[in-house]
Amino acid sequence: MSLRSALLAWSLIMSATAAHAAEPSQPLELLVGCYTGAQCKGIGRYRFDPAQGRIDPHALEIVETDNPSWLTFSPDGARAFAVNENGPASPDPVGRASSFALGRGAARTQRLSQANTLGDDPAHAALSGDGRYLFVSNYSGNESPGGSLTVLPVDAGGRLGAAVQVLGHRASQADRERQLGPHVHAATPSPDGRYVFAADLGADRVYAYRYDPARSAERPLQAAPTPWLQLPAGSGPRHLLFSADGRHAYLSLEMSGEIVALDHADGRLSVAQTLALDPGRREGNAAAALHLSADGRFLYVSNRGEDNHLAVFAVDAGDGRLRALQRRASEGRGPREFALAPDGRFVVVANQHSGNLVVIARDPASGELGATVQTLPMASPSDVKFVPVGR
Repeated sequence: MSLRSALLAWSLIMSATAAHAAEPSQPLELLVGCYTGAQCKGIGRYRFDPAQGRIDPHALEIVETDNPSWLTFSPDGARAFAVNENGPASPDPVGRASSFALGRGAARTQRLSQANTLGDDPAHAALSGDGRYLFVSNYSGNESPGGSLTVLPVDAGGRLGAAVQVLGHRASQADRERQLGPHVHAATPSPDGRYVFAADLGADRVYAYRYDPARSAERPLQAAPTPWLQLPAGSGPRHLLFSADGRHAYLSLEMSGEIVALDHADGRLSVAQTLALDPGRREGNAAAALHLSADGRFLYVSNRGEDNHLAVFAVDAGDGRLRALQRRASEGRGPREFALAPDGRFVVVANQHSGNLVVIARDPASGELGATVQTLPMASPSDVKFVPVGR
C-alpha cells in the first residue's frame, strides 16, 4: 500500500469514528421508587438522555405499589423486584416484596407476584447469584420482635414464593433509642455467590452466612465459620458492597457517619480502615448509600442528617484502601440513594426529604463530581436505579 493510500484509509477510519462518536446515544431507562402517598403511587419509569444527562419529566408509566423503597433487577434487566416497606403504621401493615416483568419502550410493566416478608418495614433486597432466592432485609422500626432476614424463593419466571427461612439477631442496645431491637438493613451476596452478609444496624454487627441450597433448599443460609463482624458500639452498619474481585468490601455506618474499608477472604471480613464522611462533624450524621464506579477506582457515599453531601473517595488498586477526594452537596435534603449512569458521566441523586432528583455531572477520569445538570421535583424518592442495558 502506498503512503497516500495508507493516509486515505486512516482518514476514512478517523472520519467514521468521529461520525460514530457524534451519533446521539440511545435513551436509557430509569426507575424511581418512592414512599407512597397523595403525590406518589409507586414506581416511576423514566427516559434518561445519556448525552445531555437529563431525565424526561414525563413518566413512561407509573407502576402502582406500596412504598417501593428498594429496587433490584434480574441480571438481564427483564424483571424488577421491589420491597414494599409497610409496617404497623402503614395502610397495609404487612411487609411485602413484589416482582415485575419490566416493559420496554411503550410496553407496560406487569406485576408477576407479591409475597409476605414475615417482617415489618422491609428496606432492602438482593438476589442470590444463581437467581433462586431473594434475600429481604426487614428493618422494623419496633424493638420487638425487631428486624429479620427473610429468604424468598424465586421461580424461573421471576415469581416469588412463600418464605422458606427467617433469621433473627440480637440487638446491641448501645443506643437506647435506636438499638433496643435488631434492625437488618441490607443483605449482600459475595461476588462468588458462596456467602451472604447481613448488616444489622441494631446489632452493630455484619452477620455472615454460607449460601448452600444444595444442602437444604428450605434453609439455604447457614451461619459461616466466622459468624459475624463486630463494629463499634452505636455505629449502626447500614449497607455493604464488594469490589468486583471480592477481595475488599465497603460498609456505611449510618449512626456514626463513617465508611469502613474491609478485607474479605473465604467468608471472613476484617476491618482495614475507617474514615469519617465529614471529618468535622461528630453529630447529625446519617450515612446511607454507597456505590463504586464501574471501573472500581472511586467510591461514593451519601450522608444525610445535617450534612446532605456525597463523599468521594479514590480506591487504591492494590489494597483497596480509601483516600478522601471530594465532598459535594446533594442539592437537597436526605440523599437516601443515588445511581451512577452506565457511562459514568452523571450521577442521579434521590433526595427524599426535599422531594427532588438531582443530576450531577461526573468526570470519569478524575472521579470528581461537577455541576448540577438538572433538578426535578419528585415526591419522597426512596431509590433510583438505571435499568440494566442490553436486556
